[in-house]
Amino acid sequence: MLSDIEIAQAAKMQPITEIAAKLGLQGEDVIPYGHYKAKLNHLLAKADKPEGKLVLVTAISPTPAGEGKTTTSVGLADAMNALGKKTMLCLREPSLGPVFGIKGGAAGGGYAQVVPMEDINLHFTGDIHAIGAANNLLAAMIDNSIQQGNPLNIDPRRITWKRCMDMNDRQLRFIVDGLGGKVNGTPREDGFDITVASEVMAVFCLATDLNDLKERLSRIVCAYTYDGQPVTASQIGAAGAMTALLKDALDPNLVQTLENNPAIIHGGPFANIAHGCNSLQATETAMRLSDYTVTEAGFAADLGAEKFLDIKCRAAGFHPDAVVIVATVRALKYHGGVPKAELNSENLEALEKGLPNLLQHVDNVKNVYGLPCVVAINAFPTDTKAELDLVESKCRELGVNVRLSEVWAKGGEGGLALAEEVVRLCDEPNHFQFVYDVNDSIEDKLNAIATKVYHADGVVIAASAKKQLKQLTELGFDKLPICMAKTQFSFSDDASKLGAPRGFKITVRDLKVNAGAGFLVAKTGDIMTMPGLPKVPSAEKIDVDENGKITGLF
Repeated sequence: MLSDIEIAQAAKMQPITEIAAKLGLQGEDVIPYGHYKAKLNHLLAKADKPEGKLVLVTAISPTPAGEGKTTTSVGLADAMNALGKKTMLCLREPSLGPVFGIKGGAAGGGYAQVVPMEDINLHFTGDIHAIGAANNLLAAMIDNSIQQGNPLNIDPRRITWKRCMDMNDRQLRFIVDGLGGKVNGTPREDGFDITVASEVMAVFCLATDLNDLKERLSRIVCAYTYDGQPVTASQIGAAGAMTALLKDALDPNLVQTLENNPAIIHGGPFANIAHGCNSLQATETAMRLSDYTVTEAGFAADLGAEKFLDIKCRAAGFHPDAVVIVATVRALKYHGGVPKAELNSENLEALEKGLPNLLQHVDNVKNVYGLPCVVAINAFPTDTKAELDLVESKCRELGVNVRLSEVWAKGGEGGLALAEEVVRLCDEPNHFQFVYDVNDSIEDKLNAIATKVYHADGVVIAASAKKQLKQLTELGFDKLPICMAKTQFSFSDDASKLGAPRGFKITVRDLKVNAGAGFLVAKTGDIMTMPGLPKVPSAEKIDVDENGKITGLF
């Protein structure tokens, strides 16, 4: 059996100009980056064309067994094109942290991949590096302002802006810098986030054009003065230069699937601090250029889909037409208590115990958000008929159909049944609504997400977060949407509570404003914005030979 990277390296790619031509694009609208990558003029998002239908792909709470959300997204887009539906795929860019950490890559798998796979998983077109440079420019200018007499009266103890890098490195979470005497700056506590968890990433993903990008960057609150007033990137004088660094990155990236269908990959990997989806520019561009856009949101539906719907759709005015919820029988058995090593054996008891995780995601999408949805079971050879029948019968009780997805093994052909159901759902009436009114109080919005989406008994706001809540309200930031930072492995803020736990509360330990992005970040549990590498990082398996052929990416 060929590995993912071997399948990708054997692909017969078409020149990117030919892929663009399928969309009716040529000339200055297409900016080639080599033979098989290009950027598209971001102004295409404002083209005078009707918007196509929008399909969101999300998933159950992730497990070590894997769910295959990106693989399903790619295969679904190929299948819809095979049905004669003009469809574009719209994905987020992989981050080097997960690529070299646990995931080993994020471009789909098997015969449902986007290519060139190695480029996409590594530096790609440099967007994430540009985001890191813009972030760190502001960090440098904050400390320089303090060094040069501190005209803004910044309190070094209340600098909220962290440096960043696109790599998992726990050593940099909490550091002390500026040591070694006056010439080296003002000593203070500092730290790094991974680039994709930075506010610049969120700003980048939600900006509608260059002017909006600059305005959002200007509004970033990066520190507070000694008397508690916010200091912005505009006051630091950094917004213009940050925009210059991001100018080219703002153009969405065009690549192709293994079946030579167009795909946009641009922005936004994380579903915790960013919003877990590709950029608004990318989604809007795809919707202007196609009849159907298939996009995905990061992590599970309680994180990625919640942010996509409550933050991105609210900001952009998007109204999704259908939702796909990806699950595997293996992952559901894991939620039912089966160890990873024993998932290949039929276990209906464990499956039934783990099914509430899927059913809660389905119920949320259908009844909380009012959107039509289908469950896609990403097929494994070890799945038995009895297991598949059990999943199907439980979903039918909620009025939702189940379709087997075999896109990993068969590409678009393996997703035709799923594609037909998605097309059908797109023509169904839906009653899309948000989880909360943005004008509600911060506490009410937190409770709405916790009770309606997580099925918690409410929130507990830690003493330090209560002070932050009071200050944010006084500063006029209380009418912003909420971006919840919570473990992706559970509906609760405890990663060990699998399935669909009950009888818990969500503890909010930190609240901060991302004024540029336009939301408040609520950190819960022990969530980290700078992950660490696992015991055996994927990087140990990645190599390159004397001819430049890369191995180990998957």
